[in-house]
Parts: sequence; C-alpha cells; structure tokens
Amino acid sequence: AGLAVGVRRGAGGGRGRLRRAPVVRGLLAVLLALAATCVVAAEPAPRVLHIGTSGDYAPFSRRADGVLQGFDIDLAEAFAAARGYAIEWVPFTWPDLAADFAAGRFDLVMSGITVRADRSIAGRFSVPVATSGAVLLYDTRVHPAGVEVDDFDRAGLRLAVNRGGHLERVTRARFARAEVRALADNAAVRRQLVDGAVDAVVTDTLEAPGWRRGLDHVGQAGPWTTDRKAYWLAPGQDALAAELDAWLLAREADGTLARLRHTAFGDAVQAPTATPLAALLAAIDERLALMPLVAAAKRRDGRALEDRAREATVLDAAWRAVRAAAGEAGARPEEAAVRAFYAVQIEAAKFVQARELARTDAASDAPDLQQALRPALLRIGQRMAALVVALHRAGVPPDIDRRLADELRSWALPAALLTRLAAATAALAPVAERAP
Repeated sequence: AGLAVGVRRGAGGGRGRLRRAPVVRGLLAVLLALAATCVVAAEPAPRVLHIGTSGDYAPFSRRADGVLQGFDIDLAEAFAAARGYAIEWVPFTWPDLAADFAAGRFDLVMSGITVRADRSIAGRFSVPVATSGAVLLYDTRVHPAGVEVDDFDRAGLRLAVNRGGHLERVTRARFARAEVRALADNAAVRRQLVDGAVDAVVTDTLEAPGWRRGLDHVGQAGPWTTDRKAYWLAPGQDALAAELDAWLLAREADGTLARLRHTAFGDAVQAPTATPLAALLAAIDERLALMPLVAAAKRRDGRALEDRAREATVLDAAWRAVRAAAGEAGARPEEAAVRAFYAVQIEAAKFVQARELARTDAASDAPDLQQALRPALLRIGQRMAALVVALHRAGVPPDIDRRLADELRSWALPAALLTRLAAATAALAPVAERAP
C-alpha cells in the first residue's frame, strides 16, 4: 500500500499486458526480501531446555564418538521436536548431580534418574518411564553360579559401584560387612569385573545386559530393589512438568514409549509405566516414601501424629486441584469419590508414620516440615490431580486390587487398608467407562 508502480499500456491505446519496469522490478525484489526477513525475525526463537545427562549410563544415556545416544536422549529429542523446544545438553557427574541440580544448572535431568525421596524434596518428578532393580554381577569361576545377594554381605568381599548415584546408596545399605569401592567413572566399574579386581560389581537390570555382553562366566544375583526411572525437574517448573506428563501419557497410549523401550532395552520386560493407573500408583508410592521423614519431623518438632484440621485442608486442596486439572467443562470424578480417595491415602500415610514413630532406631534428623516436606507433597499432589482426571477418562482395569498391592508392597500396609485404597481408586472412574 502507498507504493506507485509504473506500467505502460500496449500498442494502439488498447488495454495491454501490465509489465513492471526494470527499476520497479528491482525495488519489489528488495521489498520482498525485507518483508521475508521481517517475518523470520518476528518468529520467536524456540525456548531452550537445559537438560542434564551423564553420558555414561547405557541404555539411557551414553556418549559414543562425541554423540549422545540412548533411551532418554531419543525421548528428549522427540519431546522437544513435538513441542517446539531446542535442547542444550548439560553434562553432569553423579557425585555432583545433587549440587548442580540445587544450583539451577538444569531445567530437567534425563539420564536414567531413579525416583527417590530426597530427590522428590529437591525437585519434582515426571510420570515414570521405566523400571529397574539393583543387581550384582560376579565371576562364576570364583563364586559358584546361583549364589544369593546376601552371600556377598561378608567381610573380606569387595564390591564396586558407581559413586554418587542411587546404586551406591542401596549398596551401602545392603552390604554393611563387605568392602564397597565407589568409583567416579561408571565405565571403570565394569572394568573392575573384567580385571577380576573385585568380587562383584553393582549395576541394574537394564544396564546389566550390556555389561555382560562379551564376558563369559558372569553370573547375576538379584534384583534386590524395585526402582522407577523418571525425569527430574526443577521445583518451579510447574508448566513444563504438566506439559511433559501429558505428552508422556499420550506417547504411552500410542505405543511410542513401548517402541523406544524395546529399541533401548531389548528383551528386558518393561510394563507400561505412563498409563494413568500405573503413574497414579507410582505417585501414591512416592508420597508414602516421604512419610518416614514426615514422622521424624513431627517427632523433632513435638507435633502430634494426627491433625484433623490439617487433614481437612488437604482434602479441600485436593478437590480444588482435581477441578483445576479437569478444566471448566472437563469430565472429572465426583467430589465424594475424590475426597474418599485422598482420605484413604491419609490413613495409609498415618499408618507409615505411626510405624516410624514406634521405632527406637528411627532417624532423628529430617527436613523442615513446612519448608521442604509439605512443598514436596504439594508438587506430588499436582501430578496426582492430573492423573486422577486422566484415570477417570481412561477407566480402571479389573485387576486394580492386585496391581495396587504389588506397587505398594514395600510399605506392608494392612490388607484391609489396601482393599479400601483399591476400592477408592476404582471409584474414580465410572463403572461404564472402566477398562475391560
């Protein structure tokens, strides 16, 4: 608009074909180029996700010839491409991970991260993407095939494990009598087995097949833990956490996660973890894992086990969170069903707390209840509310009782309490919509 374009008519004064003069054609070309430049400049640059990864933990993340590969790498790139993010990979070492996370070096960490109570307090987890368990690998020429995990908890035996990660923690807790050698280089742990420098090395069910490849006379004992792998986000990343969880639930539903697991883990059996029910049960388990610390904080602060006013506040907040997760017109469970579901969880939490308070050898130190534990519980609650809505829409399978008892078995909850929790979970989905 406002640009006069010179034209000339055809011969004879009649209406002829419009032709741009050479100068005008040049001017138009310049203007079009400038317009294209302005359009490109107006497009916002993709937000950069700073993702922590170790590059030493196959099959989740490994660096080969300078290129990152693995399950978490593939999943991160798929998420970024689908949602319009750019990725900046931030390397970390396991001994320094907690400090780097606290310093804000990452938006999230995707590197085979194990869900653990101290990490729930420091940040927030996505829905789980895989499961694993700690195992021992040993030379069957030195130790007979078929030895049990407990056989390695003896003075004089040497165990190697990666330093600073989840496996070091569970190794030291399980093998108090053996000598535990914690190595900063994860690849060096496997070399200890190859060189016969230790009696056994500690890895997990997903990394072990790669470590055993090409090695004869290697036996495996365990697993002795059941662990979930998820993505660890900074505590303030509410929107990113919700976006990632929704994307992971969708990718579990369309088979993408199953295909990526098969590519990365081979024949290792992996049940779906990012279905609404599996993820909700994992969130309940993660919440219960904080209860021993809540009990320790209450003991230290002189607080009573029961606080009815606080429980009422929790139930009100849970219902508000579910309504918010469903949106104004979204389908959601009835208020009574939601309150009943959270009320049974409170009873389970108090059971775990009471058992902890009754112990004479219970830990005396705990994070601050108001500043650390309750914010962590609120973050878990945000994820749980979204999953309650997702479960309502997806339906509950008929084996809910068995699945719930299996997922929460480590807490040794009374059978009657498990039955009530299973019934309350099933009531979140209308009978007509429950999965066959």
